[in-house]
Amino acid sequence: MVLFRRLLGDVLRSERMQRGMTLREVSAEARVSPGYISEIERGQKEASSELLASLCAAMDLPLSDVLREVSDAVAIEERALGLHSVDATPIAAARPAAGDVVASAA
Repeated sequence: MVLFRRLLGDVLRSERMQRGMTLREVSAEARVSPGYISEIERGQKEASSELLASLCAAMDLPLSDVLREVSDAVAIEERALGLHSVDATPIAAARPAAGDVVASAA
């Protein structure tokens, strides 16, 4: 099973270390306890979107870059587990195009 929170934690830790920042430094900038950040980095806690944005801002890191890295890591794990079908339709391709009429049963 692919755990998003574990892969997110791996990416956040890697980015923090590449920047030479300690948990305390990120904690002070993001206003989150070092212990909680540590749990997120170890994949033990889920980060809310607000918390994730705070951590990214503290490291001067675009959220889109973090999500892209995590997405790539998820795809690699899915392939390794045989969960990634070669003929799968990408989600973006399955979405209706602008101007398409979509029926609703509301």
